[in-house]
Amino acid sequence: MKKLLLVFAGILALALVMIPLSAQQPPAGQRGAAQGAVQAPAPPAGQQAPAGERGAAGQAGAAAARGGMGGRGVQALPQTNDEPPPKVPVGFTPIFNGKDLTGWHVSKTNHHGTTPDYRVLHGVLLATQQPLGQGGILLTDKKYGNVEVYMEIKPDWGCDGGLFFWSDERGRGYQVMLDYLPGGSMAAGIYGEMIQGTNFNGPNWANLTNEQRQEIQRTRTENWQRLWKREAWNSVRARIEGNPPRITVWLNDEITFQGTDTENHAIDGATEGPIAIQVHGGERWRAGGFWRWRVIAVRELPATAPRGQRGGSGQ
Repeated sequence: MKKLLLVFAGILALALVMIPLSAQQPPAGQRGAAQGAVQAPAPPAGQQAPAGERGAAGQAGAAAARGGMGGRGVQALPQTNDEPPPKVPVGFTPIFNGKDLTGWHVSKTNHHGTTPDYRVLHGVLLATQQPLGQGGILLTDKKYGNVEVYMEIKPDWGCDGGLFFWSDERGRGYQVMLDYLPGGSMAAGIYGEMIQGTNFNGPNWANLTNEQRQEIQRTRTENWQRLWKREAWNSVRARIEGNPPRITVWLNDEITFQGTDTENHAIDGATEGPIAIQVHGGERWRAGGFWRWRVIAVRELPATAPRGQRGGSGQ
């Protein structure tokens, strides 16, 4: 009899323990969301959540239940390993053949370095510092005047590149900034590489306050960052024409910069020169980082008279 009472008491105690535990379990349909899904914060009182965020928590929970990938900060990964094929716009002629560096050469006098590593692998032009800290430029053998360049690029973060117009052998010329690193500008500014006095910001730039200039730069930065596609191929198109030169730059088919220099500041007033692509020297590069180009093509434009001589109007 005592043994029977002890068994009954044990069963009763176990039942009392299990009841509160079972009360804490969510309904079966909600368990996926409870295991690692992050609930979206509620909008302020009187406001409705944006359409793109409505039900986001439930969707995240469902995704977590299906894929076991719940948790804060998880982003959707591509569902295929395919990527859009390279393209050459109508009217453009490739100057990189996808096989070797025919038509190009490394500068032996550039101040960033003279031994950069440019090579072709699987149809892609790769470039990096060699040795670490030593960059350089790759120049076309041919000189170009008024020209439009189209490139498809995929750089590693932390690596500073550039596209040069009307360059000389040393790399002195107009540079489209392609600074893919913190504080950098991607296709949203022009730099005078070892040339003095360039100003593509218009005649009123000198009259602006520092705050106004910073606001302009902030807008340009926000624009290119909006257009940039991470971990994907991006297209850069840049055109130089006229004297003094006017440069227009597009990133993924949207204009990100346009301006005219106050005068021609190219070396010796040049209106033509090699096109160059840059590996920046020094610390503006990450160890093991690469720049990649899969398309480089050009469209040569007609020669133009100096602006002051166009029909007597300068237009």
